[in-house]
Amino acid sequence: MMTAPVRSLPAAPFSVCVYCGSRTGLRPAYQVLAQALGTAIGRRGWQLVYGGGRAGLMGVVAEAALAAGARVVGVIPDSLMKLEVGHAGLSELHVVHTMHQRKQMMAERSDAFIAMPGGIGTFEELFEVWTWRHLGYHDRPLGLLDAEGYWAPMVAFLKHAVAEGFMGSDQLAMLQVADDAERLLDALLAARSDLSDDDFGRI
Repeated sequence: MMTAPVRSLPAAPFSVCVYCGSRTGLRPAYQVLAQALGTAIGRRGWQLVYGGGRAGLMGVVAEAALAAGARVVGVIPDSLMKLEVGHAGLSELHVVHTMHQRKQMMAERSDAFIAMPGGIGTFEELFEVWTWRHLGYHDRPLGLLDAEGYWAPMVAFLKHAVAEGFMGSDQLAMLQVADDAERLLDALLAARSDLSDDDFGRI
């Protein structure tokens, strides 16, 4: 009796969550960086996960990723959809009720996290997912993508927090910093972890 060969499912693409501003910032270099990151994700055949908006750097990175062939997954709360800032041209757009649901779904759909220049929303998202890693809820790599030294004052402050005994050097070492999109993506891929023990249900 002959049996049909077992066909394995194709591996899911490496999925990168990008946190960034809903504004473009004053320097053209920020938009150039967002375009470079989106293009790099698409050319690698990876997936972009982000906050689902079409404004600011969020829209720039999404458009660049789509143009380069990436799947792009957006997650946005309905309060922002009502303001008509959701991006209608994505591969997937999930509309959720709360910001917490948004951040949890983005994390669950991602293998790594990058923060680009942004404001208080970007800061909060970065520090929360970083805290989740410190608490053992996941072991996925984290990165800062810098342009024009935007993140340099924050990195200096974080080193100050280590020097003053409020952070451990091991915590700071969880965060990889680069000013080149390709180099940071390579580093995050090399640091990818086994996701089987991750549990975002505890957050």
